[in-house]
Amino acid sequence: MANLKRDIQALAKAFFSETVDIRRHLHRNPELSFEEFETSAFVKQQLDVLGIRYESMANTGVVALVKGDLESNKIIALRADMDALPITEVEGREYGSERIGIMHACGHDVHTSSLLGVAKILQHLRPVFGGTVKLIFQPGEEKLPGGASLMIKEGVLEDPKPEAILGQHVMPFIEAGKVGFRAGQYMASTDELYMTIKGKGGHGAHPHQNIDPIAITAQIITALQQVVSRYADPRIPTVVSWGKIIGSGATNIIPDEVIVEGTFRTYDEKWRGEAHKRMVQIAEGIAEAMGAHCEFEVRKGYPFLTNDPTLTNQSRSFAEEYLGKENVVELDLWPAGEDFAYYSQEIPACFYRLGTGNASKGITSAVHTSTFDIDEDALELSIGLMAYITIQQLKA
Repeated sequence: MANLKRDIQALAKAFFSETVDIRRHLHRNPELSFEEFETSAFVKQQLDVLGIRYESMANTGVVALVKGDLESNKIIALRADMDALPITEVEGREYGSERIGIMHACGHDVHTSSLLGVAKILQHLRPVFGGTVKLIFQPGEEKLPGGASLMIKEGVLEDPKPEAILGQHVMPFIEAGKVGFRAGQYMASTDELYMTIKGKGGHGAHPHQNIDPIAITAQIITALQQVVSRYADPRIPTVVSWGKIIGSGATNIIPDEVIVEGTFRTYDEKWRGEAHKRMVQIAEGIAEAMGAHCEFEVRKGYPFLTNDPTLTNQSRSFAEEYLGKENVVELDLWPAGEDFAYYSQEIPACFYRLGTGNASKGITSAVHTSTFDIDEDALELSIGLMAYITIQQLKA
């Protein structure tokens, strides 16, 4: 174990600057979900240099295999996502986005460059491990239906079938040099809610002559909070939030309709389905009782993400070996969504967090913001740790 750790740390240090260069190249050239054509070509180019065979999947996805020289049938998958977000990055960065309105604001450039760095380490260490590592470079994490679901449909978890899958994600609220793990439920299912409440508009001075969709919408929004407070099992975290309301009237004009958009998140698939029906029934019932009509659409998003306890606890102990216990933290429930959840519903999975923040350098911005950045020193840890956990899992 000591020799393996020492060898991986040395390789991580040797490949660190190359990984930074790759991350910066990807950061300068971001592409939106399912449009990662140049990114995909770049990944293939890098794999060609390493002599690693690959195939395309889900249009812009790439899947590659690294086989150890020792005898073993064990197979572990590693996943990185490649897409960027429709956000305009702040100006003045040496490696800032060169595409206006598109930015790697969620760290997928880090994930992709890191997995390429891991591939380099694994290629160099093939003589010391057995088994196969399946490298998954995935498109479209940020957009429904999620690239993970498409890759699974196209057979990414077959031929050969991995016994487990690992993924990592940047976390600006954890200092660089540390990582976080959580066994069991971790991230929430994410559904999009779309309501249109249709009434009858008219002059605000004569409300009795109209069917006011604004007043009705207010009642529906308030009532739907009872899905959380009165219908949900209090042991199951549940969130209903509305982020967009459009009622195009004026100070003295009641509009004909109101459009509302929001999100529903939870951690239980059975309750998730029940809640969808309950929300539709409440909204339609209130609208009908008040003479209006409600069209309610639930666009089902990603399932909840669950980390296999055995795989995650093993991976956490390997991380403690590699980094020291003081640099491995316990994660809390995180009600954001992540399409890695699809993999976790199919095979044992471990999705852990890579600390990328550094308050002393002013690197504190959250993901999905125009000011998001990382402490690039985290890349050396990123490639070394994932390589170490992977080889140790293959040996376990």
